[in-house]
Amino acid sequence: MPMPDEHPARDGITRRRMLSGTAAVGAATLLPARSAHAAPGTRRKVAVLGGGMSGLAAAHELIERGFDVTVFERKALGGKARSIPVEGTGKGGRKDLQGEHGFRFFPGFYRNVPDSMRRTPFPGNANGVHDNMFPLSSTRISRNGGRSDIIVPELTGSGGDLDLSVLTETLTGLIEQAGALPPDEIALFVNRFIVYVTSSEERRLGQWENVTWWEYVRAEGRSEDYRAIVARFLTRGLVAVKEQVASTRTVGAMGQAFLLSGIGLGADGGLARMLNAPTNEAWIDPWVSYLRDRGVRFEVGQTVEALEIASGGVRSVRLVDAAGRRRSADADWFVSAMPVERARALLSPAVLALDPALESIKDLHTEWMNGLQFFLRRTPDGIPQEVNFMDSPWQLTAVLQSRLWDRDIPADYGDGNVLDSLSLDISDWDTPGIVYGKPAKRCSPAQVAKEAWAQMKDHLEDTGRSVLPDDLVHSWFLDPAISWDASAGRSSNDEPLMVNTVGSWQKRPHPRTEIPNLFMAGDYVRTGVDLATMEGANESGRAAVNALLDAAGSPAERVRVWPLYQPPELDGLKEIDARRFRAGRPNLFDTM
Repeated sequence: MPMPDEHPARDGITRRRMLSGTAAVGAATLLPARSAHAAPGTRRKVAVLGGGMSGLAAAHELIERGFDVTVFERKALGGKARSIPVEGTGKGGRKDLQGEHGFRFFPGFYRNVPDSMRRTPFPGNANGVHDNMFPLSSTRISRNGGRSDIIVPELTGSGGDLDLSVLTETLTGLIEQAGALPPDEIALFVNRFIVYVTSSEERRLGQWENVTWWEYVRAEGRSEDYRAIVARFLTRGLVAVKEQVASTRTVGAMGQAFLLSGIGLGADGGLARMLNAPTNEAWIDPWVSYLRDRGVRFEVGQTVEALEIASGGVRSVRLVDAAGRRRSADADWFVSAMPVERARALLSPAVLALDPALESIKDLHTEWMNGLQFFLRRTPDGIPQEVNFMDSPWQLTAVLQSRLWDRDIPADYGDGNVLDSLSLDISDWDTPGIVYGKPAKRCSPAQVAKEAWAQMKDHLEDTGRSVLPDDLVHSWFLDPAISWDASAGRSSNDEPLMVNTVGSWQKRPHPRTEIPNLFMAGDYVRTGVDLATMEGANESGRAAVNALLDAAGSPAERVRVWPLYQPPELDGLKEIDARRFRAGRPNLFDTM
């Protein structure tokens, strides 16, 4: 069976890297005239195209290595991670109420994002912005139809030696918490997990990348609870991709990372952490301030319209502002740090003539995962820090901000009548709801709010009358990326999310392109975390900078990139599996 392309997080020389290195030797003859006659050490001007997570990460690493960095951003710095103030809601000297594209959740296996946070100063914090995170201590998976809720236990582990018995016992205990699956289905899922964690990288890329999660966990014909918990929740609920198209390689890797971090392996912190304040206050604003102090220039309100090609490289980018005024900005190096739907719009015939492989970006798939905030007159009883409404058609997850923020909400935000905020992620916009019988994409903003509120209440005792009475709602705010077209009867989404469908790895670009001075960053670029997340975007920014340093012949220290943790105790079983895979045989444990 032919092997897929190499993994970008691995060290060593690959054919692609060797060819790219050869291209760098001749870069002086390929780059635009302003760079062609300059020594590598003098070509320092970098244009970072996008001010989201990957763009800020790239700017951070570049400015600390002495480059001249300008970030061009069309909308707002921070990308999908940013806070979105609800304009005009702040009264009496208070700040505006805080909306968001979606609440911020930091799994313990994130390592690249926490490193950037530690290196971002914050007054009074020894570890910078990193100290604004704290462990998530109360989370619940709520069921409807009279089924028992699942209280997510606090996993414990020494972070020491690991063997399959530890993994089996831990996972079995977690699944038994659900109290709904029969023993044979628990055994089936545990077996599928063990098959994955003992699979070699060759099998993960060559086989599981091309198998849907639905097929892998053998959901067809199983109980409704098995399909809801094992198939649907682990895909739609966590990564916003449907189980019938989600890549097993991606879902399996995330499941492994969560479990290992929960028992103390490969984690920067515990199982998960949250921020103690609105995201911009706790993280994005201090980060931008630090980068600006170091010399990064930010030009917000500038949409990148085209890459202007000359002499075999990118000469400049064409920008357009909100008033329609156009101009060009040149640089020595260009880092494309835009989301996939924006990046593929730049793939002109001239760009593709220099790197035809970038064409496959157009085939990557996006889904919707956007936020909705309910601003509340009181703090509801019975809602923990985080709750997942597992059986909701729209796959809702919510956090109660008063249990997270160290802020006095009525004193600091709004008109003084908002005491709390229930912030939701809506992960499924295609399944009909319970009030209007329509998917979220076909609902007006007011209908989205009413439907989401009803779906939450449907999961609570007495259908939520005591926990979420309707008079609790002061107001609500839907992510402004969602735009309703009343005449068409549907919404559009200005900020969708790239999702990992089967076979998508081969379509995703490397950080280094065949264009000598163009580098790719963004959550759709090939990374070790292999999921469209803050961590994947941050990792991609680091990888793009390393590729740029190589191309520039820079003596600067390369950026550290943390891959997902792989337990060395399983290396022997993975080596056995690699041999079996090459021989066309199944995994040793794939017997059920």
